[in-house]
Amino acid sequence: MRPLATALLTALATMPALAYAAPPPLDMETIMADPDWIGQAVEEPYWSVDGSQVYYSLKRDGSPVRDLYRAPAAGGAPVKLDPGAAASADGTKQVFDHAHRHAAFVRHGDIFLRDLGAGTTVQVTRSARAETSPHLSADGRLLTWRSGDDWFAYNTAGGPAWQAAVVEAKDDPKKDKSSDLQDQQQALFTTLRGLKSDEKAMKADADALAAADPARAPASFYIGKDVSIVDTSLSPDGRYMLVVTKAKDADGGKVADLTHYVTDSGYAEAEATRTYVGRIDPTPQALKLLDLRGHAVYDLDTATLPGIHDDPLADIRAKTVAALRKDGKGDRADALAAPKTRPVIVNSEYSPGIVWSDDGHDVAVQLTSVDNKDRWIATVDFERHALSSQHRLSDKAWINWDNNDFGFLRDGSTLWYLSEETGFSHLYTRRLGGKATALTSGRFEVDHPVLSADGKTFYVRTNQVAPYSYDIYKVPSAGGALGRVTKYEGMDDFALSPDGRQLAVLHSSPYVPSQLATVSVDGGTPHELTHTVKPGFAEHAWIAPKIVQVPSSHGAGTVWAKFYGPADAAQAASRPAVIFVHGAGYLQNVHLSYPSYFREQMFHNLLVQRGYVVLDMDYRASKGYGRDWRTAIYRNMGHPELEDLLDGKAWLVKNQGVDPKRVGIYGGSYGGFMTLMALLRAPGEFAAGAALRPVTDWTSYNHEYTAAILNDPQLDPEAYATSSPIQYADKLQDPVLIEHGLIDDNVLASDSIRLYQRFIELHKKNFTMSLYPMERHGFVHPDSWYDEYRRIDELFQQNLKQ
Repeated sequence: MRPLATALLTALATMPALAYAAPPPLDMETIMADPDWIGQAVEEPYWSVDGSQVYYSLKRDGSPVRDLYRAPAAGGAPVKLDPGAAASADGTKQVFDHAHRHAAFVRHGDIFLRDLGAGTTVQVTRSARAETSPHLSADGRLLTWRSGDDWFAYNTAGGPAWQAAVVEAKDDPKKDKSSDLQDQQQALFTTLRGLKSDEKAMKADADALAAADPARAPASFYIGKDVSIVDTSLSPDGRYMLVVTKAKDADGGKVADLTHYVTDSGYAEAEATRTYVGRIDPTPQALKLLDLRGHAVYDLDTATLPGIHDDPLADIRAKTVAALRKDGKGDRADALAAPKTRPVIVNSEYSPGIVWSDDGHDVAVQLTSVDNKDRWIATVDFERHALSSQHRLSDKAWINWDNNDFGFLRDGSTLWYLSEETGFSHLYTRRLGGKATALTSGRFEVDHPVLSADGKTFYVRTNQVAPYSYDIYKVPSAGGALGRVTKYEGMDDFALSPDGRQLAVLHSSPYVPSQLATVSVDGGTPHELTHTVKPGFAEHAWIAPKIVQVPSSHGAGTVWAKFYGPADAAQAASRPAVIFVHGAGYLQNVHLSYPSYFREQMFHNLLVQRGYVVLDMDYRASKGYGRDWRTAIYRNMGHPELEDLLDGKAWLVKNQGVDPKRVGIYGGSYGGFMTLMALLRAPGEFAAGAALRPVTDWTSYNHEYTAAILNDPQLDPEAYATSSPIQYADKLQDPVLIEHGLIDDNVLASDSIRLYQRFIELHKKNFTMSLYPMERHGFVHPDSWYDEYRRIDELFQQNLKQ
């Protein structure tokens, strides 16, 4: 028995070592598999109305379905809600009156009202249409919400809900449309006059009954048959409505198509996508003020905005017009004449375009010029039926898409807003008609401002400590010091509790997707509520990216980057290197949060395992570094960024001992564009490159993004020629791999195919292309991801390892 006992003891002693053995080396199949193996990121957290619980969503493994979870705010095990429990959970989009006597929220597309004193909940709507945007008046008496472009109201004391206003894009049927012939007939025939008189009397009686009977639906507002409704917004007290319109059927222009080759039907099928930049400018918008009590409609003239008659493109316009006239193209030159009044749109794509004060006595509208050079925040003078400009932000390049949040303080007569006017996004307040007060300042960015329920404190996300480190801070709305609340350094999002005492925060780190915690607004130890990372992913010895500073040789200062290399720094010497170029242009990838490029990060680990080092750079144009960094590429895309990438290569050679002849480059979307610019504008600098879904010719990209940076192609053809890789195709000498999804409706596959044809005609070598019939801009199928990166890996092995 003793030998057997000894053997058992030996086996038991070795079991822990076997259980915790190092995971196998990384392989392409694993890192490009469905990301469910990593663990799900926590999504869309929100508080229960009483602030005791936090709800959140998690994607279900193997399915796009999201399940709803609930966790105690003070800590404890989260619970996945079954359909019955989810049906009775507190909903999203919660709003409160000032005294917190009532709360309203949206659940499964319907509006619910809760009496916080009595603890009772009333379902206000039950319809097939989705209701959104609930709002409680400051005194809690009126609940309003939206369904499409229609607005409804409900008295919290009880009674039926009613439609606040009926707005129709038609001519008023009561408007006198008689002709001279009809006037003659009325003058000649008493019988016709009598019929007409009876008809008027009937209508007058009906109007009088409707006006005297509040139980009836309101009379329609007719805003004209030549416009279409873009947006509507109802004041919290139900007195006024703003309507955003555009000319009917104004949108047009030829739409590019793409083809689905792999289909259920077995036939190739076409899909319409979008127009090209400059083929049809954004349709100008107009504002109408509806007085619901007086039943009157007023046009709000944007021609009174300061600077609206300026032409910020005058110099470029004059140069292009002169060139066209010299070439005998007078008709094209005439078409480029500057408008007397610049057209505008309500800026509502990335932030609210219209915001009311809590009492409904004031409203602010954010307007942007169609040429992207100005942003105004204007209020409405209800007595004069006119706009009053409160703030103008001008940019000789383009107004930022992000960081345009604005609203009112609780006093209803003070605006708050974000502005880049100092070169960085900061928070300001301004009494209506008065001077601005900066609540934050410095060489860092502020975003996501949230005002506390009592109106005394703003909570914001900033990268004050370092460009790559984000946390939540607070600042008094009356002015004062900026105080740090969290210390995660990787802050993704947050939500303030109903009582204003806690924050629900989403935080992450390079290899941990967003997790949920609660923390006091005064700081302290957070309560961690979730841990969704799976053991199979967590057990890998992932390389912590080292954040480094690459000095610019062109006077731009520091280019921040992430470096991936072996644990022993000495081993980096003589290794080949790969430079990764992130997409979107205006995106930040050098940070301490979980990256959107998590697959690429795993690929970088695999590359290090295979003997490379990797550098991931936030080149000029990237987000998080201020206005000048963002706009360095104005009319010159691909040039400052290439300078930064070449400085990155020089840093690798000097600081890591990398062989300058064995540096590769790759990236997708804007990163694919930059890969092409690097190979074509700096031939010989990179041994090989992979351009994924690249823009090759900016004249075929969309208007919203491209015209902001390069202006219209008809007005500024020089900027497009300077910035498009296809114009440099004759310079190709280094191996390039182009990969593109055939049903990409963002950067169309025709971009890659046109460049491929250009290479053919130029008799170039070393270019290959791989097309993916079932992929759009962001690949979703693991087989495609695997094939895409297998080819990139082979490209680097063939051209960098030798």
